[in-house]
Amino acid sequence: MKNRPPTDDAKPPATAGTKQGASSGKWQAGKSGNPSGRKPGTGKIGKLRDSIAKDVPAIISGLTDAAKGGDVGAARLLLERVLPALKPVEEAIVVNMGGETLAERGKSALAAIADGQITPGQGATVLAALGTLAKLVETDELVRRIEALEQKHTGTAGKTWCSPTVGVARAPPR
Repeated sequence: MKNRPPTDDAKPPATAGTKQGASSGKWQAGKSGNPSGRKPGTGKIGKLRDSIAKDVPAIISGLTDAAKGGDVGAARLLLERVLPALKPVEEAIVVNMGGETLAERGKSALAAIADGQITPGQGATVLAALGTLAKLVETDELVRRIEALEQKHTGTAGKTWCSPTVGVARAPPR
């Protein structure tokens, strides 16, 4: 297609680039073009469900008969839908976390796994929690050290300069 200069007789349609009900060509901010939305069950899936709803008892009966006759696929489908796989549930346990430092507590958790007191999954959760705690302790220590340095050099200690929600240092307020 060649680029041609516009001619005077070529006029764009009156509705091109504008939306219904908007004088400026745009919807009002915060207003939906379809406030009531699509009604539930009017899409393709809803129509498909409605079309087979009357046949569902016969389908289930046919699957049951096929499963009883030795059809492994039919049996699997029925069992997966009626009796879903059970998810493991771990019971709460008490672990003696001996030691003063986080490293010593981590060693206690590993010893509890080795002794069979806790499962490897529970041990991994404990170790992950200790790792998160170590990061929090480290951040608190850095904040204290930076505040001490500021007090020593500028006299601004005690003023909040660290984001309480994120813990990211930023320039102190002036």
